[in-house]
Order: sequence, then structure tokens, then C-alpha cells
Amino acid sequence: MRYRDKTAVITGGGTGIGAAVARRLASEGANLVLVGRRREPLEVIAGETGAAIVQADAADGAVMGKATAGIIERFGGIDVLVANAGGHGAGATTEMSDETWALATRLNLDTAFVSARACLPSLIERKGAIVVVSSIAGLFAAPEAIGYITMKHALIGLAKSLARDYGRKGVRTNTVCPGWVRTPMADDEMQMIIEMHGLKSLDEAYVLVTKDVPLGRAALPEEVANAIAFLASAEASMINGAVLAIDGGAGTVDLPTLAFQS
Repeated sequence: MRYRDKTAVITGGGTGIGAAVARRLASEGANLVLVGRRREPLEVIAGETGAAIVQADAADGAVMGKATAGIIERFGGIDVLVANAGGHGAGATTEMSDETWALATRLNLDTAFVSARACLPSLIERKGAIVVVSSIAGLFAAPEAIGYITMKHALIGLAKSLARDYGRKGVRTNTVCPGWVRTPMADDEMQMIIEMHGLKSLDEAYVLVTKDVPLGRAALPEEVANAIAFLASAEASMINGAVLAIDGGAGTVDLPTLAFQS
């Protein structure tokens, strides 16, 4: 029960990795606050975990400021922020509109920055922790996803800056970079793979996109949640500014040597 009497705020807490983190922290005694734009998925996870709900755009400074004040009033303070909200930004540079670029910025980078800014005063007071959810897209470049790639790289910079500025004040900030994770968002992307390669199922698509990953499979959301729960806990008390890939070893692969693989 590492999180007994601790309060954790999770942005994008209604689905995928955010929902898995909510379940994991709830199982260890945390008070949870789930932040998201869509109420229905938040209510589902709240029903499972007893979490409080803030239906809001985490990139809206005024809304997050008010929400944070309410969280502190109800629970006494904030111990953990999991900045998980994100998505979108597909397209090549010459094809990307200003609107799509701005949306990628808002959904990925702005949500993390604004939520961190709102929670930091309480995190400093409680000597808390921030975990930023980026992606291996923050370490490498996928094709024709300029908005997504850029913002996931930027999230790592944001987290390192927070680690540098607020470590002396007792707040640790770390980043996780998942590879393929079997979430609803990834399932949607697999539909494109199915159509491109004439496959018959999601399972076949996941096999294809992970064929060169040393562990040979996509992660489960719970596996990412395990790492986040560790980084936000007192067991990781000397870990600050770290970037942890949760990718089954994908980042260890030397691409030019794939031709030698039987």
C-alpha cells in the first residue's frame, strides 16, 4: 500500500495507460483524481477505483487552476501527477495545417505543462513526484508524424527541465517512453496496418509491428502502469530526470543489421 493517504492526479485517466495507472494506484491505496475531456470513460474508471472526476481540458490554465484548488481543498494536497494526456499529430510537414499542428501541441505538450504548473505548488509542499508519459516517438522518428514526434520529444525536454528546476525543492520528475501498447488508440492505428497489409485481425497487426522488437510483442497497459507506479513511489526516491523506455527492447535494435536476422 505505497500510496495510502497519497493523492494522485492522472490526466487522460479514462482510457488506455491512464486507466491502467488509475487501477494500479487505487490498488495501493491512493486517492485518485482523473482528468479528461470525455466524462463517460472517466465515470467507468471512477466506478472501478472510487476516483474523483474532473471533466476538463488539461491544457486550459484557468480550468486546471480551479480544479487543482478543489483537489487540494478536498484531499489536503497533491502527491503525484501523472501527465498522460496526449495523441494526434499525424502527417508530413508539407501536409500539416496550422490547426493540426496547434492541436498536436495542445493535446500533448500543453496538457503536461499546464497540469504540472497547476500542481507544482502542492507537489513542492508535499515533496511529490511527476511522471510524464511520452513515447518511443520521443526518442526516434516514425514516418509522417511530425506533430506527434515533435511533441513527444518536447515532453522529454519538459520533464528534464522540471527535474532540474524543482529537484532541489523535493519534486522528482521522470519520463516513461512506451512503445506499442495494446490500447484503444493503438487498436485504431492497427486498422490502418490491417488495410495496408491485407491482414485479418488486430493480433496479426500487432505481430507485424513488433516483429523486430526483441520481446516480440506489444506491451499491456498494466505493464506501463507498473513502471509509473514505481517511479512515482518512495522506492524511486533517488530517480529524477530519468527517461525509461518501456518498449520490449525496440530501442536496442541496430536497424542496419536487420538484414542479417534469420
